Amino acid sequence: MDLMHHSSTFLLPTIPLHHGPSLTYALVVLNQTLPRFAPLLWKHAQLRLCADGGANRVFDEMPLLFPEEDASDVRRRYKPDVIKGDMDSIRKEVLDFYRSLGTEIIDKSHDQDTTDLHKCITYIRDFAPDVNKSSQLCILVAGALGGRYDHEMGNLNVLYCFSSLRIVLLSDDSLIYLLPRTHHHEIHIQTSVEGPHCGLIPIGVPSRSSTTTGLRWNLNNTEMRFGGLISSSNIVVGEKVTVQSDTDLLWTISIKKL
Repeated sequence: MDLMHHSSTFLLPTIPLHHGPSLTYALVVLNQTLPRFAPLLWKHAQLRLCADGGANRVFDEMPLLFPEEDASDVRRRYKPDVIKGDMDSIRKEVLDFYRSLGTEIIDKSHDQDTTDLHKCITYIRDFAPDVNKSSQLCILVAGALGGRYDHEMGNLNVLYCFSSLRIVLLSDDSLIYLLPRTHHHEIHIQTSVEGPHCGLIPIGVPSRSSTTTGLRWNLNNTEMRFGGLISSSNIVVGEKVTVQSDTDLLWTISIKKL
């Protein structure tokens, strides 16, 4: 079985060369409070999308992260490439502002069967020629955790809908991504910005056998299921965690407040 490497180097000011897989980043901003490191994610991304009301967050909250600068200058600097969604949350003045700067607006109000995040992931996968698909694509989703629980569960569902893509859900204090059962996994911990609290969660179906290294409470061919054991409130003990399982697992780790 192939080995899949993971690393949260996108949380570092500069992504080290030859540190894990070479990734091309895209950023999706959702309609939740921007994480304090949103400008860093923006810098690393080659393509930036706002999912409907996520544009309000960029417009309102990016200037707050640069209190010494003129708000208009900040808003022009952090212009999304695309705004896509059912357009039931974005304010008219925000839509008009970004349209005047050349942002592509994609109104999918006729589609009420998928979430705005799902719509944005589809765009990145299918209609984004500027993203270098010859390297590995990683989609960072800011504002994906917290807020309404049904929204949060919808975002987790997107990980399973696009299980062949690397998608990282982010909030100010944690991140989540899927570890597909089709691979063994090696997670390189960026100890300066993440950890030590972590978890491995089976969602949808139980895991009959999961094995890890690098955790305080490792799994050894352990069964995990809701209503039984899940590996929540675990702790990383080094700079590398390995995971193999017979089912897809969610990996989550805390983000440090520096």
